[in-house]
Amino acid sequence: MTTTDWVSDLRDERLDLGRASTAGRVADVLRTRIIEGRLAPGTRLSEEDIGAALGVSRNTLREAFRLLSHERLLVHEFNRGVFVRRLSVDDVRDLYQVRRILECGAVRRAADHLAAAPQDPDQWDLLLAPVRAAVEEGEAAAAADRWVDVGTANMHFHQAVAALAQSPRVTETMAHLLAELRLVFHVMHAPRAFHEAYLPENRAILELLAAGELGEAETAIASYLDRAEAQLVAAYSAPSA
Repeated sequence: MTTTDWVSDLRDERLDLGRASTAGRVADVLRTRIIEGRLAPGTRLSEEDIGAALGVSRNTLREAFRLLSHERLLVHEFNRGVFVRRLSVDDVRDLYQVRRILECGAVRRAADHLAAAPQDPDQWDLLLAPVRAAVEEGEAAAAADRWVDVGTANMHFHQAVAALAQSPRVTETMAHLLAELRLVFHVMHAPRAFHEAYLPENRAILELLAAGELGEAETAIASYLDRAEAQLVAAYSAPSA
């Protein structure tokens, strides 16, 4: 997708912004584009084009850029403009360290909740519904050979796993983290080769969670994250990167 294409697509968001448009909502729109893989590292963000597409003032847009810069998603380059940030190999290592804390911790917290006050099976199924939906979303995208969309479904899967902590702050932190992570994924020039192997692992983790085997699920997630980090670090170290 070209820069013009994604900017034009922003017009679909204009009605949702409405009269109550805010810098936070504009930041949400742009962050979502990053999570979906539609804004690659190094992309220059034009104030004129985005402001016109969304129907927001330059001041509102600059505040949205400031918010996303604080989240380490954008960077301002003097006399050049605002760009989607390029991450380093040290960023990759740190992101995965935080992911282990959030995702493994979320499953451990869910296990503590279940041990302290066993929930009705239907309630646990309801909590797992977003995890299941993300697994099915990824499998459907793979079947249709839509590998960028498989990457987006993978983001949804890990967001849903973190949400098992039932903490709004964990959920918000994970959303910001995954947006950064999607910028890392752009180093993998063959999305299918990277994402395909993790589809059955997502399904296996879901089945462990559904069976109440949360300790095993936590171990599986930790191993999963170790392998993914190793792949990405290797890709960043390759000459082509």
